[in-house]
Amino acid sequence: MGKNDFLSPKAIANRIKSKGLQKLRWYCQMCQKQCRDENGFKCHLTSESHKRQMQVFGEAPERVIEGYSEEFEKTFMEHLKRSHPFSRVMAKNVYNEYIGDRHHIHMNSTKWYTLTEFVQHLSKTGQVRADLTDKGWFISVIQPDPEEKLAEEKRSKRDRAEREEEDRQRDLLEAQIQRAKAAAADEGPAEGTELQRGEDGEPLQMELGGKARVLAKDSRAAFPSAKGFRAEDEGPHDSAAPKGDQSRKRSKAEELMEKDKAAKRAKLEREKALGAAGKAAGALGKTGNGRQDAPWLHPGITVKVLSKELKEHGYYKKKGVIDKLASKFVGQVAMLDSGDILQVDQAQLETVLPAPGGAVMVVRGKSVGSRGELMEIDEQNFRARVSLKSGEKEWFDYEDICKYAMTRKHEIQMAE
Repeated sequence: MGKNDFLSPKAIANRIKSKGLQKLRWYCQMCQKQCRDENGFKCHLTSESHKRQMQVFGEAPERVIEGYSEEFEKTFMEHLKRSHPFSRVMAKNVYNEYIGDRHHIHMNSTKWYTLTEFVQHLSKTGQVRADLTDKGWFISVIQPDPEEKLAEEKRSKRDRAEREEEDRQRDLLEAQIQRAKAAAADEGPAEGTELQRGEDGEPLQMELGGKARVLAKDSRAAFPSAKGFRAEDEGPHDSAAPKGDQSRKRSKAEELMEKDKAAKRAKLEREKALGAAGKAAGALGKTGNGRQDAPWLHPGITVKVLSKELKEHGYYKKKGVIDKLASKFVGQVAMLDSGDILQVDQAQLETVLPAPGGAVMVVRGKSVGSRGELMEIDEQNFRARVSLKSGEKEWFDYEDICKYAMTRKHEIQMAE
């Protein structure tokens, strides 16, 4: 039998030694080569293949070390979750199990010098729960909380629904702008005319929409800077004012400033009116003063709060269920996330649509009060098809139907 034969005792002994785990200091991670003694490791360091790998390492050493560190951390955590998912074990034992694989990523190629540093890193990143004892470091995997995961899914679903609603509103606004531009193009360019006061001395008024027309009606608030009136108190100007200032035309910048001021005043008055409606909801519900819409609130429907006055309290754009009605136009809303009870006017609420297959109630139109199942949604025309309990299948606008979540309590209230 030859000296270097495959079945010689020395060859068999070498193969047996190569199967086991050798010393870490004689392992080259870049070449993935394990040497059995110091002499072999020195010979490997002088080889051409190792020098080529070290040239690659010298171009981006931090990137190479970071890559080995990420791979070591990933494989270590996979082994820990697979072998000890719910146990509290010593970090040393887990590491010994991990390095049992001869082809693992060795720690001397990572950014951690000791096992203690690596365990502390896992604890800071929230992957394991680590505690130091007299026997050493003990670690256990931090399992995700199912309730937190469910809450996160609900938040993401709610955020996605809000984004879809904002996109729908933006598309609707763009469509209105396009229709207005098309109507303006059909009418042709508006002709500019000079505003002149009639012989009777009545104030000037302009009607917006289409071509501008001058009307001889009292509308001092619409033109606070028209000649003969002050912007602050609408009183007549001083008779000693020069005529040149009275007959001077307003510039485009002044007109835009006046329109902006008028819009801000209208917005402030509208917000004050909404606030007053919330405080005196009962009275408004009885008188219906200033209302154009019919009451559409019903117990058991799901609505969205759009009151900006409640934004600082965390209720803005949050959903709730109508618990009961304080009046025709005011409902007590039970918030879904917090359980708080709010009394809100219907002008500050919006209908909500469920997913196809969900229960809905008709809140406006000839079939008001009817219940059914949502079949499909037409996002282009902002409509939804509903299969009513009577067997009919009809199309409704988004505002005419609402998600239905009625309980036995709400059925008794409606029957009464």
